[in-house]
Amino acid sequence: MPEDRILLGHGSGGRLYRDLVRDVFLAHFANPVLSRLDDAAALTAAGRIAFTTDAHVVQPLAFAGGDIGRLAVAGTVNDLATAAARPLGLAAAFVIEEGFEIARLHEVCASMAATAAEAPVEIVTGDTKVVQRGAADGLFITTTGVGEIVAAHDVSAAAATAGDVLLLSGTLGDHALAVLAARGDFAMTLDVRSDCAPLWHLVEAALAAGGPAVHFMRDPTRGGLATVLAELAEEAALGIEVDETALPVSPAVRSACDLLGYDPLSLANEGKMVFAVAPGAAEAVLEALRGRPEGARAARIGTLVAEHPGRVALRTGYGTRRVVDMPVGELLPRIC
Repeated sequence: MPEDRILLGHGSGGRLYRDLVRDVFLAHFANPVLSRLDDAAALTAAGRIAFTTDAHVVQPLAFAGGDIGRLAVAGTVNDLATAAARPLGLAAAFVIEEGFEIARLHEVCASMAATAAEAPVEIVTGDTKVVQRGAADGLFITTTGVGEIVAAHDVSAAAATAGDVLLLSGTLGDHALAVLAARGDFAMTLDVRSDCAPLWHLVEAALAAGGPAVHFMRDPTRGGLATVLAELAEEAALGIEVDETALPVSPAVRSACDLLGYDPLSLANEGKMVFAVAPGAAEAVLEALRGRPEGARAARIGTLVAEHPGRVALRTGYGTRRVVDMPVGELLPRIC
């Protein structure tokens, strides 16, 4: 077996394992906490704590605008951000298939390190397992995040009220179509890049502009915007009115959806956030979002209403209305 590939011995806990940790993971993620190589990382925080974990199994491992490493960091940071939590530290667990190229592992870790610096957050602990050929699809990464909740008020579906304005931080469907394009699933060239990005700075700007008027935040990943809105309506026991013409969709994604029959509302995103904001602060929050690169195309897309609780109604460009519900099953498998 060539020395430039992962061996089963790399997962044994012996010298090969320690060499892998030193030569790959410490080389990319070095910081005082991780460098201790303790079984648990000691973090400090003064306030309330948020905690989340997520597994990442995307294929292919790299796509226009991102890769599994960027996805692993951004996805966990964004889950923390939905709870108004500033990221304090990440743990990263790698399941690596025997024969995986070590040079490719370096590339993934370099991407993770760059995304963590952008977030900003440090990868402070982790674990590595190596499995036999055929037992994994190259590389799986699970990231767990801890964050400090900086908002003194409740940020959740329960805090949303009738009259709240719905804001979306940018265009829909970029991630899903970028991954599908990288797989070669289209018999055409598609000029689209994944939106995969950490969003803590965007959320921080929204909270600074809106304060307690920011009632709800959620990132529309698998199941897309349709799932987030359906969940919000159900959990808040309110209705939602959405203006289809206000939804930001890039021309490339719009064209692909028209040709292939996809609904942009159901496509996965990895760098967008949905906000429910009290009407008096909505414009200030919208301007704050647009002041960030990640929110340049932020838009006001709808309103929470007392009517038809638990239902999402979409007003189309033709003046008609249709009910929006979360997709059943997995429309586009393994895209995040």
